[in-house]
Amino acid sequence: MTIVHASNVTKTFGKFTALNGVNIEVNKGEVYGFIGPNGAGKSTTIRILLGILKASSGDVKIFGKDAWSDAVDIHKHLAYVPGDVNLWPNLTGGEVIDLFMKLRGSNNKSRREELIQRFNLDPTKKCRTYSKGNRQKVALVAAFSSDADLYILDEPTSGLDPLMEKVFQDCVMEAKLAGKSVLLSSHILSEVERLCDRVGIIRKGEMIETGTLRELRHLTRTSLIVETNDRITDLQMFKGVHDVTEQDGALSFQVDSEELGSIIKYVSQFGIVRLESTPPTLEDLFMRHYDESGVGGER
Repeated sequence: MTIVHASNVTKTFGKFTALNGVNIEVNKGEVYGFIGPNGAGKSTTIRILLGILKASSGDVKIFGKDAWSDAVDIHKHLAYVPGDVNLWPNLTGGEVIDLFMKLRGSNNKSRREELIQRFNLDPTKKCRTYSKGNRQKVALVAAFSSDADLYILDEPTSGLDPLMEKVFQDCVMEAKLAGKSVLLSSHILSEVERLCDRVGIIRKGEMIETGTLRELRHLTRTSLIVETNDRITDLQMFKGVHDVTEQDGALSFQVDSEELGSIIKYVSQFGIVRLESTPPTLEDLFMRHYDESGVGGER
């Protein structure tokens, strides 16, 4: 069953084309990763899905209803968390959570208390005293306390520490297991890899690729720094190895994911002293892959 269906959506601001033919489909019980570099058009697309902006053209339906004209009905079954939460400064975090729960017609106090404990939030403090991370926690507790059918999360872990990111990921998986749908906008590839069934990649307002992470592995490279007892030779001759540089006796290079095993096996025979591995960020990924290929270049 399709929960979100956006077909050939465009959005122009004067002469500037923010979105050009965007297609998104989120099914029931699915976590859909909506990913791309900052400024790619993720938030503009989400504002159209939420009925905050009207698409210049295209078809946008949520729960089979028009995202613009039926926005009020849609929001009764939808929870939204932005990447930069603004709260009423004179209300406490608990009061804001209660307000949002009442607006959605939810009264699950035990779920509210459980989430406050899990996110380690003090709900008695005024919102003006909260850090960015704590403001995000308020929005996340309010969202996951509601019995929504669709969660739209736009960079929701911005400002959270790694421990709280794990709590967030657990909440997303619980929502999925309960048959809920999640649209997760993020530029953190590791977060998307852990959570998402399918991903749609947007760059400069255009959808470039859609599929499972397994299907999109050709887009990822891992960065390695290797220090060995004996000097590594002929590394740049191997398939899938890129940008080999040497500094302070260590080699720094990038490896396509499908070649990682064979490269590690090769360098290990030189006696590994130090090995550092860094997964690619989406910013690096887009700058490297799409600038090289010329796909989605400047219009």
